[in-house]
Amino acid sequence: MVISMSVHAGPLVRDFPVVCVGGSAGGLDAYIRLLQNLPADMGVAIVIVNHITSMQTHLHEVLPRFTTMPVDLITDSLLIEPNHIFIIPENRDLHVLNGEFRLKPISKPRGWPDVIAVFLRSLTQYWDGKLIAVIVSGYDGDGAAALCGIKEMGGTTIAQKLSTASQPDMPESAIASGCIDFVLSPEDIAKKIVQVARAES
Repeated sequence: MVISMSVHAGPLVRDFPVVCVGGSAGGLDAYIRLLQNLPADMGVAIVIVNHITSMQTHLHEVLPRFTTMPVDLITDSLLIEPNHIFIIPENRDLHVLNGEFRLKPISKPRGWPDVIAVFLRSLTQYWDGKLIAVIVSGYDGDGAAALCGIKEMGGTTIAQKLSTASQPDMPESAIASGCIDFVLSPEDIAKKIVQVARAES
């Protein structure tokens, strides 16, 4: 008697690590230096959350020059996949649900946006895999308010070393939260991400 078993029974498991890289002014330099030092087969999803509201993002056009991983501009219901880089579109809040991205109208249209914090909080609620939060160069303190939640979920939090950031406000606020595990240059952030990713395998 032959018993047939379906390997696709049940919902698709999405439990690989997600790395959120949050930045703003001066972030492009950090993103490039980071991606140039990340292997393409780590088994993690890299999500770059650049907090801009008034200008169209071009990161999905610029960053493919510096990595062999696919770079996608996020659209609503896009599947989150490992070994991919995902870019938040301008003027949107980003969430996750059922292994997919969800885009919503920005909840803070005036003043400094908090899109990084919004996404990090969504990850802590709706993602089953390991979380890594990275805060790099930028104005204001977006992301800092959600870092303690990442740590409470067993995630890893990293801030860019201030002397390597062209605009240190954002990593400085992250460090001041008291919930940062490591303060590193972009190159060393890449090494730490690889260490965490390999520890998961």
